[in-house]
Amino acid sequence: MTSQIGGSTIDRELATLSPWADRAAPIGCDERNGRLEKARRLTRDMGADALLIGAGDSLRYFAGMPWGQTERLVALLLPVTGRPVMIAPAFELGSLEADLKIDADIHLWEEHESPARLVVGALGSADAGTLAVDPALPFQAAERIRAVAPSLTLRDAAPVVDGCRSVKSPAEIALLAQAKAMTLEVQRRAARVLAPGIRASEVRRFIDSAHRAIGAAEGSYFCAVQFGRSTAFPHGLPVDDVLAEDDLVLIDTGCRVEGYHSDITRTYAFGRVDAEQRAIWELEQEAQAAAFAAVAPGRPCESIDATARAVLERAGLGPDYRLPGLPHRTGHGIGLSIHEPAYLVSGDTTPLTPGMCFSNEPMIVVPDRFGIRLEDHFYVTDNGAAWFTQPSAAIDRPFA
Repeated sequence: MTSQIGGSTIDRELATLSPWADRAAPIGCDERNGRLEKARRLTRDMGADALLIGAGDSLRYFAGMPWGQTERLVALLLPVTGRPVMIAPAFELGSLEADLKIDADIHLWEEHESPARLVVGALGSADAGTLAVDPALPFQAAERIRAVAPSLTLRDAAPVVDGCRSVKSPAEIALLAQAKAMTLEVQRRAARVLAPGIRASEVRRFIDSAHRAIGAAEGSYFCAVQFGRSTAFPHGLPVDDVLAEDDLVLIDTGCRVEGYHSDITRTYAFGRVDAEQRAIWELEQEAQAAAFAAVAPGRPCESIDATARAVLERAGLGPDYRLPGLPHRTGHGIGLSIHEPAYLVSGDTTPLTPGMCFSNEPMIVVPDRFGIRLEDHFYVTDNGAAWFTQPSAAIDRPFA
C-alpha cells in the first residue's frame, strides 16, 4: 500500500471528521428574484405568456422549495407580467409557506378538485395564449391542462429552464465547490480504510457516515464502490465485492450542499498493478487532461468529447463507443441536478459559456476485465476552464 491507501480504520477516520468550517452562503433573495426576471424575459422571447414549473430541481432553483415530484401537482406559474403564483394542495399550505423563498400569490386546491383548472384560472386572459411548460413536468399533468383549455398552446420550456440554470452564478459555483471539496475529503478517507477482506457495502456505509460527519445532512446522494472485475462495468454489478490484494478500486460518490451536487470518481491500485492497467490509467489521465485543456468559451460542447476520444483513438482504442474504449459521453452538466444540460457528447452543439459547470470523466473500459474512470469537475471561465478539484496524480497516488 501507499501512504494514501490503507493503513487506517473506519472508526479512526470517522472520529477525526468534523463539520465543514468554510461554508458557502446559501442563495439570496436578490439572486432568486434575478432568476425570475431572466425567466420572464426568456419566456417572452419564445412567444409564451407564462411559464409553468413543477416540483423538482427547477422549482428549487426559482422558488427555493426543495420538494420532489409526486402525483399531486405543486407548481410555480410565472406570467411574463404580474406576480408569481404557487399552485399547491390546500393541506400543504403550512409547509409551503415555510419553504417558499419568493414573494408569490398562493392558489390552493382541495383533494377532490382539479389543479389543472386552478392553473388555467390563474392564467386569466392568457388561457387562450401560450404556456411554456417545464420539460420535467409529467406528461399527464400537461395533458390535464390541455383538456381544461383546448385553445391553450403548450410549448417546451427547456429554452427557459436551461437558459437560466446552465450558467452558474458565483454563489452557485461556491456551493458546488464546497460540495466537491467535501466529497474529495471523504474519498481520501475512504482510501485509507481499505483492507483485504473489506466489503463494498462496508465502504459505502463509511462514505455515507463520513459525508454526514463532514456536513452533508443527507449523507451520500449516491455511492458506487467497485473492486476488481466489477470496475469494468461503468455502474457496477449487483454483487457485494470483497477487496483482495492487487485489486483495482473504483469509488464514485457525491453529496449535496444547499441542493448543489458533487460527483467525484477515483480509480486506483490496492497493491500491485500490471503494465496494461498502469498504461490504461495513464491514458485515462491524458484524455481527462486533454478535455480540460480544450475548453474555451464559444467552443461547442461536442468538441470536448471529440478531443478526449482522439486521445484514446491514437492509442488504438475505440473508435466512438467501441470497446476497449470510452462507452459513454465525456461529461455532463451539474448543479441542482446531478446530470443536467449541457452535455459533453457528440451532437450537443451548445456553445461553452463562462459559468457552465461539467464533469470530466472519459472512462476507459477493457471488457470483462477492468475499467478506469477519473472524474473531476470544472467550470468554464473567460479564458478556458478551472478545476473544482485537482485530478489524481498516479494510479498509486489518487490524491494530488
